[in-house]
Amino acid sequence: MNQRIALVASHGPEAQAELAQLKQRYGDHAPDQADVIVALGGDGFMLRTLHRHQNLGIPVYGMKLGTVGFLLNQYHADDLEGRIARAQATVLRPLRMQAHSESGATVEALAFNEVSLLRQTKQAAHVRVSLNGVVRIEELMCDGVLVATPAGSTAYNLSAHGPILPIGSQLLAMTPISPFRPRRWRGAVLPATVEIKFEILDPYKRPVSATADSNEVRDVIEVLIRESTEHTTTLLFDPEHNLEERILNEQFVV
Repeated sequence: MNQRIALVASHGPEAQAELAQLKQRYGDHAPDQADVIVALGGDGFMLRTLHRHQNLGIPVYGMKLGTVGFLLNQYHADDLEGRIARAQATVLRPLRMQAHSESGATVEALAFNEVSLLRQTKQAAHVRVSLNGVVRIEELMCDGVLVATPAGSTAYNLSAHGPILPIGSQLLAMTPISPFRPRRWRGAVLPATVEIKFEILDPYKRPVSATADSNEVRDVIEVLIRESTEHTTTLLFDPEHNLEERILNEQFVV
């Protein structure tokens, strides 16, 4: 039995042109009536697709038609149904961010890549770091700090000199961004079960924003982060180009 495919694409002209051709060849279903979503674009569009449709509980097969495609397969129009049937599944567990702002608002959001805190002005951020209720760093002075999932460890986290985490490792990477003090602290690898709390010290003089993937909250005073136990998303990858192998390869790039 053929799978019902929902086709979605970024607004780029190449992705839109290929979307029209694929619809003619393979048909098209609404995401809530499909067995699988095929996403055409780059990693940014893939993340938006995961956020938009994660409540449907159906797998997503991405094909690269954008600038960066770490979470996507190579684009080929032929044998799409066969490639989906042969694809290997990778289950992602997002981070759950709960951000409290100085206005009294509380915002919750999911992050498949990372939750990042960044200074909003020229003043360095001062952040207290706690794990499971225990203060680990009384005052981290930095441009920011992030917590990355294994899938997101090769993105912003890697650019900030954080560690690459294997898929399925049940670990998180906490990585400072341009840290000033403590001088020797360069981050930590944490079990995925830990609850992380960031408290912003002197938030009026040194305001900080918090971002879960692309969902930003300004002027936060406290941010809680933990792996979601309620949400999972399944990505599909060609066997010769699976995500676990790509992450492994990234550790040997010289």
